[in-house]
Amino acid sequence: MSFSAILIIFITLAMIVGGIMVLKKSAKKFNLTDEQLKDIELRKKQQNEKDNHNK
Repeated sequence: MSFSAILIIFITLAMIVGGIMVLKKSAKKFNLTDEQLKDIELRKKQQNEKDNHNK
């Protein structure tokens, strides 16, 4: 394998690993209030009822 092919493979792998590291570092958990959590649970319950009704 030529040097240029090895260099291209190395650069490609470095870009992939770098992108994954940036995504991991920038990922944040949501800080939701109690009211927002209640709304989510209510919507989830309503959707489950709709899904079960359609079966």
